[in-house]
Amino acid sequence: MSGKRSPLFLERRSYRLRRVMDAARLMPFLGAALWAVPVLWPGPGENEVSTSRAILYIFLVWAVLVVATLLLTFWLDDSVETEHKDEI
Repeated sequence: MSGKRSPLFLERRSYRLRRVMDAARLMPFLGAALWAVPVLWPGPGENEVSTSRAILYIFLVWAVLVVATLLLTFWLDDSVETEHKDEI
């Protein structure tokens, strides 16, 4: 067994970078869950949801996912670039 031990705690910067990467990995699952919500809406009857509202909901979810993923991508890109600059 080697005498070197890995540090017990991660640096704050690398910890945040890993959490942002985890969030980026979970975006497709979040999108699938949010897109599945219209399936749970009531069907034909008194409380039915119109098709136009369902399409509007799906478009808004798509737009929010695109913006959130774009922000995460820029955040990760900046973090990775500055982290590599520190190593050089």
